[in-house]
Amino acid sequence: MGIYIFVSVLVLVACFFQILIVLVQNSKGGGLAANFTSTGQTMGIRKTADFLEKSTWTLAGAILILCVVATATIPRGSGAGRSRIENQIQNAVDPNAIPTLPTAIPAPSSTPGSDQQKPEN
Repeated sequence: MGIYIFVSVLVLVACFFQILIVLVQNSKGGGLAANFTSTGQTMGIRKTADFLEKSTWTLAGAILILCVVATATIPRGSGAGRSRIENQIQNAVDPNAIPTLPTAIPAPSSTPGSDQQKPEN
């Protein structure tokens, strides 16, 4: 169960960073890149946009892989108990089955312990 929690926390952290990177970007090519106007910068306008785009795709891939790993590490039950869905599947009635209708009404049976008396005339 510990690895599942660890991977789940990693997914949440990656999602948080993905949100931040997407919010920094501007759909018209501005965003964080608009602040770097000098040509002598280490990260110019184009390099910042490339970095943000690459980090967006990298984090998206990381989230995808971490979700698959989290699914594989979900803690399973002991196996003794069955889920409600499994019980419903086992007890399901076939909808295509022809219903069995009674053809005759059974005669009322009198049990030895019942004190049903006929009304006297």
